[in-house]
Amino acid sequence: MAHPFDPTQHRLVPTQRWFEDFALGERFVIPSRTMTPAIFLAFQAASGDNHPIHYDIEYCRAHGFPNMLAHGYQVAIQTAAGAGLFPHMVEDSLKAFLEQSSRFLAPVFAGDTVYPALEVDELTPGRTTGVVGLRSTVHNQRAELVLDGRHRYLLRKRPA
Repeated sequence: MAHPFDPTQHRLVPTQRWFEDFALGERFVIPSRTMTPAIFLAFQAASGDNHPIHYDIEYCRAHGFPNMLAHGYQVAIQTAAGAGLFPHMVEDSLKAFLEQSSRFLAPVFAGDTVYPALEVDELTPGRTTGVVGLRSTVHNQRAELVLDGRHRYLLRKRPA
């Protein structure tokens, strides 16, 4: 027997989470990605950045780099929470994306594979909401930390 379709129940993550449902140290892995030339071109098209260090392999080699150097923002966007499960868990509780910061610790070149993750490192409760802070990290295929940063989100507390 077929069940009637309810679009409100069509969710990637079936259990809604609220501010109180998160714990320090909880980790959200984002799928890995190899930084292909197509990704470099897509970023160039979206950002308008046209510096040859990011798009001209001969320029890069002439300046001592083995390949095209990924733009910092191109690496930072790999930590976009929407690429993982976190935003699907907070569909009803998310009020705002408050801030993002990044420190770039090592270069990422075309051909590198990156492994982004988010980890809860802050839980600051308010009266009806709370701030969930997430440490953002990106490692490369050599297990080197290439980006260390933070995201902060404002979430609703569980309704009474």
